[in-house]
Amino acid sequence: MGCFFSKKSRRKSPNKDSALPTGDESATGNDLPETNNTALGSNSNQEAPKQYSWDKREKVDPKDFMLTGLKNETVGRLPGKLNGQQFVIQDCENCNIYVFDHSATITIDDCVNCRIMLGPVKGSVFFRDCKDIKCVVACQQFRTRDCKKMDVFLCCATQPIIESSTGMKFGCFQYYYPELAFHFKDAGLSIFNNNWSNIHDFTPVSGETNWSLLPEDAVVQEHVPLPDPESEFKSVRISSEASRSIVPITKGGRRTESEESCLFVFFSGDYTTANARKLIDEVTTKGFVLIQTKEVSMRPEDVNRVFQNNAESLTEWITKGPVVALELNGDGVVEACRSIANEVFNGTKVFVSESKHTSSRDVDNFFNFADMQMGL
Repeated sequence: MGCFFSKKSRRKSPNKDSALPTGDESATGNDLPETNNTALGSNSNQEAPKQYSWDKREKVDPKDFMLTGLKNETVGRLPGKLNGQQFVIQDCENCNIYVFDHSATITIDDCVNCRIMLGPVKGSVFFRDCKDIKCVVACQQFRTRDCKKMDVFLCCATQPIIESSTGMKFGCFQYYYPELAFHFKDAGLSIFNNNWSNIHDFTPVSGETNWSLLPEDAVVQEHVPLPDPESEFKSVRISSEASRSIVPITKGGRRTESEESCLFVFFSGDYTTANARKLIDEVTTKGFVLIQTKEVSMRPEDVNRVFQNNAESLTEWITKGPVVALELNGDGVVEACRSIANEVFNGTKVFVSESKHTSSRDVDNFFNFADMQMGL
């Protein structure tokens, strides 16, 4: 860092002027040597100190990244207020909390009887010592410790973990606000990687069940209501309807009604996400059920192991990016999917199970591979 060193002024104080020899005009201030005047001028034009990147950072107020000690309030953060920073919620009671932004990590401590909506979190969401919580959460990792009675509509890229927690209920994430898709991307999360029902209980108790799945027809808005129209969030267009959810609604670990499933895989392209959504709309309209989805990268040896006899024609397509795979279920689903592939996605590179006799093997091969890739 540069430092200022001020030069001594050559101007004489009145006391010092009185000591000058009388009549010696060469010693007056008007006759200072020209070189000294030049020196004074150069001092006034001295370059400003060098600015470094850390000098230009906007000052951050920690209070902007926490909610603490609140009661009976509707609070949170609007889009653009966190921008990937960490966030803390603690000691809140009977509050409605909405975080409409992406963040790095979020911890929620000692909260009671709160309704919470958290936008995509790049890292972990950790609830500790909380009770009677209803929440909508999207994150890379989800964990609770010493919590009681939580209803969670979840999108989690890894296996959710509960520890010393009871009365935990889980459902599939379903939510929409205009920036949500961008926030998923900013947080590095895929809407197709959701393990909401694959719960690991770190502290199981013999003969007791610490967690369960919410009813399939559970309504998000009845658990986490939309913000009050008069609140600071009135400008955010929000929907918790399943049909508008950014994350596909999957059946997860619930029991299926049919033994017939079909594997449908889209290879990377400009419209992969849009095509997957269109397929979901097509099959659900026909009464079939979406069980699970995955987005994962593949190597040539992975293609050989997963697709076996069809591998040769598919190997070149995996170099273009990750694949998106869907498991669909229902009597006659294989035939219906092959028909949709021909009629709707003709010209798009896809893989569809060839028959109901081999479709279960296709599903197992792909999703076992995907789970291993993701460390599940």
